[in-house]
Amino acid sequence: MSFTIRQADRADVPAILRFITDLAIYEKAEHEVLATPESLERTLFGEGSVTGAAILESDGVAAGFAIWFYSYSTWLARKGLYLEDLYVDPAFRGKGGGKLLLRYLAKRAVSEDCGRFEWSVLDWNEPAIRVYEAIGGEPQSDWIRYRLTGEALKAFAGE
Repeated sequence: MSFTIRQADRADVPAILRFITDLAIYEKAEHEVLATPESLERTLFGEGSVTGAAILESDGVAAGFAIWFYSYSTWLARKGLYLEDLYVDPAFRGKGGGKLLLRYLAKRAVSEDCGRFEWSVLDWNEPAIRVYEAIGGEPQSDWIRYRLTGEALKAFAGE
């Protein structure tokens, strides 16, 4: 099986939403998906978008995707590439598509002079962890990630 990767466009929104939902189901968080075709089109492809998206294809069929955005390191004084989501449809797994998406993003990070290429993974997602370690990724166990969302975010913001 061979794969190609291309930049996503507005016509890919239905496939991207399907992949997001499938990933959320896998991560036991389907109830957290609030994305709609309209919100994805606006935030991925609208004016001022700060995200990028790529589609993994096999014989013209969408097999997976990656979505990323740019971060910034004050210590390096350089931007970084942060992988928000990567997903390969189960029918296409184990054939190198996920690794190809990771390499695509690593090349992008290098060509854009990014100081880092980072991502997060759930601690129970052993298949993904094995892939990440096989490509040389290193867990950052000395940092704890925090998040404010929903009502807690609004309350803290004073809304």
